[in-house]
Amino acid sequence: MVQSQLLAFALLSAGFVSAAIPSRDVQVANSSSSSALAKCPGYKASKVKTTATGLTAELTLAGKPCNVYGTDLKELVLQVTYETDNRLHVKIQDKANDVYQVPESVFPRPKSARVNSKKSALKFNYKLNPFSFSVSRSKTGEVLFDSSAAPMVFESQYLRLRTKLPNNPNLYGLGEHSDPFRLNTTNYIRTLWSQDSYGTPNGANLYGNHPVYFEHRKTGTHGVFLLNSNGMDVKIDKAGGQFLEYNTLGGVFDFYFMAGPSPIDVSQQYSEISGLPAMMPYWGLGFHQCRYGYRDAFEVAEVVHNYSVAGIPLETMWTDIDYMDRRRVFSLDPQRFPLHMVRQLVDKLHSNDQHYIVMVDPAVAYAEYPAFEEGIKDDIFMKRSNGSVWKGVVWAGVSVFPDWFAKNVEKYWIGQFLSFFSDSTGIQLDALWIDMNEPSNFPCNFPCDNPEAAAVGFPPEPPPVRTPPRPLPGWPCDFQPVGTACKRSVLDASETTDLEVRGPLRSKHEPLVARASGQQLGLPGRDLLYPKYAIHNKAAYQDSWNAEQGGISNKTVNTDLIHENGLAEYDVHNLYGTMMSALSRKAMLARRPTLRPLIITRSTFAGAGAQVGKWLGDNFSTWGHYREVIRTALGFASIYQVPMVGADICGFAQNTTQDLCARWAMLGAFSPFMRNHNEYLPTIPQEFYRWAVVTEAAKKAIDVRYRLLDYIYTAMYQQTVDGTPLLNPMFYLYPKDANTFGLDLQYFYGNGLLVAPVTEANSTSVDLYLPRDVFYDFWTLKKIEGKGRNIKVTDQSLTDIPLFLRGGVILPMRVKSAMTTTELRKQDFELIIPVGKDGKAQGQLYLDDGVSLEQKGVTNVRFDYAHGKLTVKGKWGYQTSVKISKVTVVGDGKNGKKVVGVNKRLTGDFVVKV
Repeated sequence: MVQSQLLAFALLSAGFVSAAIPSRDVQVANSSSSSALAKCPGYKASKVKTTATGLTAELTLAGKPCNVYGTDLKELVLQVTYETDNRLHVKIQDKANDVYQVPESVFPRPKSARVNSKKSALKFNYKLNPFSFSVSRSKTGEVLFDSSAAPMVFESQYLRLRTKLPNNPNLYGLGEHSDPFRLNTTNYIRTLWSQDSYGTPNGANLYGNHPVYFEHRKTGTHGVFLLNSNGMDVKIDKAGGQFLEYNTLGGVFDFYFMAGPSPIDVSQQYSEISGLPAMMPYWGLGFHQCRYGYRDAFEVAEVVHNYSVAGIPLETMWTDIDYMDRRRVFSLDPQRFPLHMVRQLVDKLHSNDQHYIVMVDPAVAYAEYPAFEEGIKDDIFMKRSNGSVWKGVVWAGVSVFPDWFAKNVEKYWIGQFLSFFSDSTGIQLDALWIDMNEPSNFPCNFPCDNPEAAAVGFPPEPPPVRTPPRPLPGWPCDFQPVGTACKRSVLDASETTDLEVRGPLRSKHEPLVARASGQQLGLPGRDLLYPKYAIHNKAAYQDSWNAEQGGISNKTVNTDLIHENGLAEYDVHNLYGTMMSALSRKAMLARRPTLRPLIITRSTFAGAGAQVGKWLGDNFSTWGHYREVIRTALGFASIYQVPMVGADICGFAQNTTQDLCARWAMLGAFSPFMRNHNEYLPTIPQEFYRWAVVTEAAKKAIDVRYRLLDYIYTAMYQQTVDGTPLLNPMFYLYPKDANTFGLDLQYFYGNGLLVAPVTEANSTSVDLYLPRDVFYDFWTLKKIEGKGRNIKVTDQSLTDIPLFLRGGVILPMRVKSAMTTTELRKQDFELIIPVGKDGKAQGQLYLDDGVSLEQKGVTNVRFDYAHGKLTVKGKWGYQTSVKISKVTVVGDGKNGKKVVGVNKRLTGDFVVKV
């Protein structure tokens, strides 16, 4: 959610914010620092010990320290491990083991088989003095990474390592960002530092951080992951030869190299490092609706009712922070969202097989109410050096922030969920939405010495209390206008909403741990507020960088705070959102231990997909942002292993239009996470039923999405098994076709459905690139021979989206759609078989109960078609009465299209002759 609605629009009007800020040029350090870096001596290697599975060495400073941005460390150690046949681990750290490293409790290290180096697809090479290393392919000798491009720098607050690259490389990743999917390679900087990023500007650091890149060559694809959570600039330029350079504010060089050789291979190999994504509930793939600014429980109910009247399937209703009492987390507004009405609302949704989600922010109001008082008793908030809680300002006004490293924080957080979201006495929450977890601290600019003064006007005044203005047929009496003849709840608007935490209070933790050597707590004596190297942290709402506007602490928690375990916020800032996600997943499991949690977060670090899904933050209702969400979603699903991803459909801020919203409804149906969401005043409402053409587009799009939902669900399941992407860039499936390398406005959903939306305003056509392969128009099943060039798809109205089947991939589809996914799961299947060039096709279908964390029985079916015969084989463990009722084959022989009626239950192997 946007930091400050009124502030944002004021700045927008004044010209401080634009929907698309041009990418910046590289802003190098001042000339004296650049000159000094050029004189840094690097390191020399000695005491090299080689084993069958790797090597170790000592690195010592090779000359006079340069001490440009900190103090040069004189002694380092190198450890190289051939972890698998396709993964090489290279780690360079301080010999004393004092420098901060990402805790294993936050990012578990991947399992290592420690293979013989002779069996590895990668080879590690090195030079002793000055020390540099390279990684190459074992069979061909092709160099993939070469650090000899510049001397390595390892200082107390600055690390630099540069690798040579081929000319005009194809680079992808290094997110979160809204820049082109294939990265710019000239005068380009990717900054990794979490911040509240209203408007998701181009060329800027956004909400999360994933320090991994894929490089694609015609000879193959490889990946490089740097496990480092410190703020960093990754520079890509051609000056002196094409290079990529890491510039970090601390940490160590902890590299994982992935051999590929295909793009999908690299995705799968990265999933072994980051952790496989969490499987989401089936219903989570349904359509979701939300808005920031719904005035009361009645308005939420009214939206649900209006969707029903319009005949648009609505799976899940969401509520933003509006439900809270004065924007305070773990509280209910007693007049606008009284507990009895919220429970009636959720009961009504559940009776219709629908679901309910609300937002939870990390910051807790500095006020007398249970969530704050419990946190103080349990001693779980971040503190200043004098022991007092650190105060910032967020939506609730003056606020404090949980320390996710505190000893009692897990018990506290789970306790709040068990109480406030109790199924028996609280809000019967079905899933969770996390926001503001960079963490955001927005009206109180650094150094935020007077949060009380900065909080004037926060929380914003809520809208006036009102009575339900019109009847809602079929809803409880409390949702009807005053005077309606019915029995109302005995509870009134003055009921208490302070839900106490059950159980005994927890004791306070001991004083901060003593700083001892060898504990990876970070080096002493660092400037944790103003590091000399200034990463290009985009100051919120300003077109300026971190040397201005308060450095790296602006709009967030002060980076000099020390966590209970002794770690500095300076080092772990980028982990805050992911740590909140992981603990929130535990809290949701504590509530409903047998069910898969669905959690959508804003801020992520590498590995977040193993816990949560992701929405792309506070975008704008512009055609530019409509296009950008395609490439950003591709990054999360195909590279960062966060497949449950999507953007606010129709845009969050600014007024949408019916044309843009109709197009976006069509596009949104082909993203994994599908939610319409926008902010309130002065932005117009944009629920799909507001315009006739948008209603038509949404109904058509959701109809197709729902019929394809098991194809989508199967592809998501496969990514949770082995990392195979749910969304695929074109070059993932056609890695030899150079024309696909830069495409980011068309993509594959799974491996069989090509999505190519209209992306320009006032346009009814789209230029689509088709590789040399066989495709079929999804809507007509007409065969199209791809010839490795563009074709123009015309006559695309606002309720159309170009979709194409890839020859050789069988799509299982429900024979018809439904208003809810519960009803959808009762529908039979049909199989669409578009044969490939070889006359064959294959497909997969995964079935389970859709919600259980641990499945008692699953069905996993493989379809094979060749020479007029469909063979169906699988594991048959999920009990269902659903059957395959129809098979349609296209492109086989001269007949073009064959339709065969079948009546085969999904309980065992069978063969169908076509």
